[in-house]
Amino acid sequence: MAQQIYVTEDDDGIREMIQIALESLSYQVTAFAAAEDTLAAAEKETPDLFIFDIMLPGMDGITAVQRLRAHSQTARTPILFLTAKDTEMDKVKGLDAGADDYLAKPFGIMELSARVRALLRRNTKQEPVLTEGDISINCATREVFLCGKPIELTYKEFELLSLLMRNKNRVVPREELLDSIWGYDFLGETRTLDTHIRSLRHKLHDTPENPRYIHTVRNVGYRFQEIKVP
Repeated sequence: MAQQIYVTEDDDGIREMIQIALESLSYQVTAFAAAEDTLAAAEKETPDLFIFDIMLPGMDGITAVQRLRAHSQTARTPILFLTAKDTEMDKVKGLDAGADDYLAKPFGIMELSARVRALLRRNTKQEPVLTEGDISINCATREVFLCGKPIELTYKEFELLSLLMRNKNRVVPREELLDSIWGYDFLGETRTLDTHIRSLRHKLHDTPENPRYIHTVRNVGYRFQEIKVP
């Protein structure tokens, strides 16, 4: 069965171009001019991938993505932002809202196709529940528990923790974390990753000086390894 893609773009020409290009690659594409229509369709059938413009009439793309991420049915569905906004801050806002990748206009069909293929490859089934020490996370419901009590993580914090836990005892390079979670090259700017690690450690009652879970490997990356407390 062909993979289903929902495209939300208010420019008629761009929307039609994207639909024709992706359908020529054997994807099943449904196109919308408004985010409200996309959300309504997603309640009936969840696609394999969403493509959103940010600047839309009515509800903007960032708000739409936040709503999709808040719903268990679409919490893990890959999302690509396709927009004219191209500053680093715009990218950070879009990706922190829950998007997996970001492609600025004007764009090439070959690059769009490559991004779509990469996102669909990432959307593989993962362990429904991960448990290490006092931490337990439910990948389906996106719930996180510490010592049996729920804790609130942002979308990116959850993705970061689950990736590190799935790779426990392995040093995950910074570049791999950025590519897997943010989906684009920060061009050497990794402050966003450090900020998310710092926030995640705080919520797990972890410290860089005496880490129990998240360990820094200087100039390389991070490793999830539980250190049992006597």
